[in-house]
Amino acid sequence: MKHLLFTERMKMADLIHANYRLLFVLPRFGIRLGLGDRSIGEVCRQHNVSTTLFLLVCNIYTYDDFLPEVGELYSFSAEELTQYLHCSHEDYIQHQIPEIQQQVKALMENCEAKNATILQEFFDGYCREVTNHFQYEESVVFPYVHNLSVGESANRGYSIGQFEENHSNIEEKLSDLKNILIKYLPDSKAGGVRQKLLLDLFLLEDDLNKHSLIEDRILVPLVEQLEGGMR
Repeated sequence: MKHLLFTERMKMADLIHANYRLLFVLPRFGIRLGLGDRSIGEVCRQHNVSTTLFLLVCNIYTYDDFLPEVGELYSFSAEELTQYLHCSHEDYIQHQIPEIQQQVKALMENCEAKNATILQEFFDGYCREVTNHFQYEESVVFPYVHNLSVGESANRGYSIGQFEENHSNIEEKLSDLKNILIKYLPDSKAGGVRQKLLLDLFLLEDDLNKHSLIEDRILVPLVEQLEGGMR
């Protein structure tokens, strides 16, 4: 099925109506609401954002089978992409996960002690896995990409292929946490808290899946091009 892909002539406000999950994306590019009737191209130019990169991210977020054209990867820098990914990491660590943590604490207050302990252990384990995943990207992958992009000698024992092979599935523990809430945690008076927590966990899971797709479909092929140029 052929999709009606987003283009720079489309109004930015219509983009959000087409896929509300793109509300996660805008601030990571430094774009705030109050968009008026400006087009995607106009808003991107105003914020000094690569329109091509912005559209690639939005199309990947919206269409699971979307793949960038090879030529599109030449129209923005690797630094622009890693900056977007860095801002995504900050959003997860500083905003989304702490907000979910507050909901977990609220639910624990209405659980039996043993169930609260299990819930805490699973959530803490998930937080550790996410943090380790992002720290690896920030300390190993992004500096490697930076060195390649400025023509400096990169880590000769490393390649983006290793990142792709070890791209851990940070959503697995999140799935376990959801199953505890859906299947095993006894009913309590905090039913509304549990519902809200589950909804936010599903949104986070979807957002992280899209984040991984951006890395697999934009970052990896872009860096492979840079690696090819260094040989």
